[in-house]
Amino acid sequence: MAQGKINVSVENIFPLIKKFLYSDHEIFLRELISNATDATLKLKHLTAIGEAKVDYGNPQIEIKIDKEGKKIHITDQGLGMTSEEVEKYINQVAFSGAEEFLDKYKEAGKDAGIIGHFGLGFYSAFMVAHTVEIITKSFKDEPAAHWTCDGSPNFTLEAADKKDRGTEIILHIAEDSLEFLEDSKISGLLNKYNKFMPVPIVFGTKTETLPKPEGAKEEDPAPTQEVQNIINNPNPAWTKAPADLNDKDYKGFYRELYPMQFEEPLFHIHLNVDYPFNLTGILYFPKLTNDLNVQKDKIQLYQNQVFVTDNVEGIVPEFLTMLRGVIDSPDIPLNVSRSYLQADGAVKKIATYITKKVGDKLSSLFKNDRAAFEEKWNDIKIVLEYGMLSEDKFFDKADKFALYPTVDGKYFTFEELQETLKDLQTDKDGKLILLYASDKEAQHAYIAAAKTKGYEVLLLDSPIVSHLMQKLETSKENISFARVDADPIDKLIQKEETTISKLSDEEKETLKEKIEKVTGEGGLTVQLEAMDSDSAPFVITEPEFMRRMKEMQQTGGGGGMFGMGNMPDMHNLIVNINHPLVTEILQTKTQKKQERLISQSIDLAKLSKGLLKGAALSDFISRSYEMIK
Repeated sequence: MAQGKINVSVENIFPLIKKFLYSDHEIFLRELISNATDATLKLKHLTAIGEAKVDYGNPQIEIKIDKEGKKIHITDQGLGMTSEEVEKYINQVAFSGAEEFLDKYKEAGKDAGIIGHFGLGFYSAFMVAHTVEIITKSFKDEPAAHWTCDGSPNFTLEAADKKDRGTEIILHIAEDSLEFLEDSKISGLLNKYNKFMPVPIVFGTKTETLPKPEGAKEEDPAPTQEVQNIINNPNPAWTKAPADLNDKDYKGFYRELYPMQFEEPLFHIHLNVDYPFNLTGILYFPKLTNDLNVQKDKIQLYQNQVFVTDNVEGIVPEFLTMLRGVIDSPDIPLNVSRSYLQADGAVKKIATYITKKVGDKLSSLFKNDRAAFEEKWNDIKIVLEYGMLSEDKFFDKADKFALYPTVDGKYFTFEELQETLKDLQTDKDGKLILLYASDKEAQHAYIAAAKTKGYEVLLLDSPIVSHLMQKLETSKENISFARVDADPIDKLIQKEETTISKLSDEEKETLKEKIEKVTGEGGLTVQLEAMDSDSAPFVITEPEFMRRMKEMQQTGGGGGMFGMGNMPDMHNLIVNINHPLVTEILQTKTQKKQERLISQSIDLAKLSKGLLKGAALSDFISRSYEMIK
């Protein structure tokens, strides 16, 4: 039996590993299974090139829990180690077996699929175990070895009575980590980290129902059998060629990734590139709502089928983090800061590639089946709008297929909008005014007023559309967006003709005083306007600039820099001085009747705007009943 000290640079390496190197103790299982997978795939490669004269067979990795003995066993049927290799790879911390292997077989081993580094990853075992044993036998015709370490730099190494090749890791679980002896805990970890590992992983057994034998009665129970519980899918969809998959396969894999999702994804994007970086994966567009809160189900990052994280910020462009699916790349550096990731050249290329693939897919959908694209628009628009705001290159591409729906359910691209509306909705200054509503029910009266003029009204209701309009107004020439309730329709699209006022300046002053007396300090700014006599007598509007700045501030940026984010809502009371009702109010002799007419008119305008609530609404209803008696 050999004894010795592990060759480390500091005496207290294990406390450092436990406390600092791995902040999340649960990843010990991921690391050990990754090592077992490496050992299995290395053997597969060596047999393929004729260097290992053994039968590869159908190797598995098995996890067993011994609750009484407080142990976890992780067993593989890979290439194993000799005593000398144990000395080399285990006792010299941070010496990478995988690194040396790849260096030796770098040409022939390009497709070997080696996952990690057998070195520090192994020592993550000491986060949960007070003692670790390795019982291993190499594929070479050499004796088996038994290594034991109690978490100090001291170890023992002796011969072992193991007949079959491979490695068994035995973890003697520490008192502060006994939770890892629970089946449910280990099952959860395996499902999280190892669901798509390339080698079958066995954890316990499961009951399988068999077909009933011929001639069995209907009431007879179907026979069952206990079979190995293989917890992973070694050949997930993203590892296959797109030509080998159909739509059913992609939807099935989505269910595999997100078993709690009941809605089908809208469409998928298959990623597959091997130069100048390696990247595979499948991204799905889910049905999205206007809720911009972080999605529960996120894109999952893998490295050679080993789950790494579902925090892909810095790797995937921010606007695409609302998608779902899988990205698998060995070229993404792990355990580094977000700022490092953002500066890394390979990561930048990956992010650019993903953005381009998404843009190409959307463009293809638009060109090949516009009707289907329009149907999906409401579910995907937030991602596209976000992308157009955050990525200039994506904006240039998306500008050709981004849609602008009308309140009547028609869809235009921006180019189509300009061509269709330029004659009718260009104002006296040569600017194309694009009218829009954010809520076609609440703004129905304003929409109706616009449509009587023959104008098209867009329905733009996403939470970030204010930001997008701002970008479009600054990147396009002579266009402006205006919400239909920002001003009377004649003022929103001002033509050359001016409407003559029926009231004198003196009458206008008197009228304004009487109305302001009724409105009091109600937050309404009274404006008298000469409009068509058939336009509404009283209209409440919200100034476009102020309201948009507030909206932009609420979704990040915009109004905050002007200090508008916390300002109260501002509304204008527009009075059409050419309307017969306004003339009647002015000519009414009794003050009480005059004030009642003004109050009723203002309340009707508030009601149309959705501003009449509480006691004011109750007073309005009572007053209305009195007026119709």
